[in-house]
Amino acid sequence: MVQSVTQSTRVPILNLAQQYTDLATEINDVVFKVLASGGYVGGANVANFEQEFATYTNVSECVACNSGTDALLLALRALGVGAGDEVITTPFSFFATTETISAVGAKPIFVDIDAPTFNLDVTQVESAITAKTKAIIPVHLYGQPVDMTALMAIAQTHKLAVIEDCAQATGALWAGQKVGSIGHVGCFSFYPTKNLGACGDGGAVTTNDPEIAAKMRMLRNHGEKNRYYHEDIGLNSRLDAIQAAILRVKLRYLDTWNEQRRAIASRYQEYLAPVPGVVLPQELPGGEGVWNQYTIRLPDVGTHSCASNSNYRDEIRQRLQEKGVGSMVYYPLPLHLQPVYQNLDYQQGQFPISEQTCHEVLSLPIFPELSPEAQEQVVYCLKDCLT
Repeated sequence: MVQSVTQSTRVPILNLAQQYTDLATEINDVVFKVLASGGYVGGANVANFEQEFATYTNVSECVACNSGTDALLLALRALGVGAGDEVITTPFSFFATTETISAVGAKPIFVDIDAPTFNLDVTQVESAITAKTKAIIPVHLYGQPVDMTALMAIAQTHKLAVIEDCAQATGALWAGQKVGSIGHVGCFSFYPTKNLGACGDGGAVTTNDPEIAAKMRMLRNHGEKNRYYHEDIGLNSRLDAIQAAILRVKLRYLDTWNEQRRAIASRYQEYLAPVPGVVLPQELPGGEGVWNQYTIRLPDVGTHSCASNSNYRDEIRQRLQEKGVGSMVYYPLPLHLQPVYQNLDYQQGQFPISEQTCHEVLSLPIFPELSPEAQEQVVYCLKDCLT
């Protein structure tokens, strides 16, 4: 391990520019071909990406769209979730997970998380089911898969749809199956920070049900099957050809990048295991995560020297920033306590693990191009900040 850190140390939370630099020749080539073609929406690149991503995910159908948020919205609409329905999900996720439930007129019903994995506590799901429950949205947070074996058994017993939120988990496996191929529908984001990231927004929905796929294709294009004949109120949610072309290039590297992320996570686990006051993330047996984020917890044990009335985690993050090490907090406030959901009458303390986790989580730099030397600097700086 590196035992010193220089004033010039700069380790960002991620480095998108480096990924582009590494692939610049390939990306520029396909982008210029799209520009020269004059076909900027739809076309062969989108169709080919859909087929290639379906093959990668091991499903029969892929419907590309313009964001991971719209992927969730299309899935909910296609499955008939609407006013009066309830959808069970986690309170510890990005807002889009529940924003889309609310957008279709349904009500999010929260179940607390399992602390070691940050994911939905599947053992609590069945007690949240009511006569109004229509679907479950498990979120494979930070790239770690939910226990889909147990969840699908519950869903089958109660005849519920399962929409996998795979936004942070492209390529992750549960029991040898790709996430997005286990539930009834899988929703993916290609936001630039994701493991498979576009150079802009993008998303996709995967399924093995051709009727659901056909419905989503209609909805993403203003509710039309035939041009200018509209059968439903839809969206304008098409993946543009330039992003599809870029994603086709990057998809070829995804498994390699995910392996690099796993190697980085493994080193963090080794380096940080002996560090007092750091709680490490855990993988469930049967799961193979892809580590979109490497997220530790920093419980406030009351023995630190941080300023009074400040959050311990936030103080450590500030110290890291001063040393040139990037970090992020995903997420500082659970969904049930968001201002927009005051009308749902959830109370502070109702989901204690999620609430405590929001005060403790800190995501450290992890991206395929992160060198072992830079990672050692991160660990050294973190240890220094904790003393």
